[in-house]
Amino acid sequence: MTTIEGSSIKKLIVACDAGMGSSVMLASSLKKQLGKHGVTVEHSAVAEIPGDADLVFTQTGLADRARQTVPEVPVVPFQLFLGDPAVAKIVKAIQNGESFEV
Repeated sequence: MTTIEGSSIKKLIVACDAGMGSSVMLASSLKKQLGKHGVTVEHSAVAEIPGDADLVFTQTGLADRARQTVPEVPVVPFQLFLGDPAVAKIVKAIQNGESFEV
């Protein structure tokens, strides 16, 4: 486990396999929630995650591929595109400037 300060997250990537669909909705939702906290949220295919990301959200089944693409970037797997507790916990930590573990 790695502890991350929520205030240090400036670029968050939502990575998926196909590049379309539900993950785009999640990215849009996160932009609204985190934009005013100075966080840039982008959507990316798993194979094209930018190396300057601070954190990656991806479906559980894609987490290993995401870690291979950007081994130095923390990857947070989730199961639900909307309302996933893992995503909600980290969003809250970023908004409040609290630390969290991945």
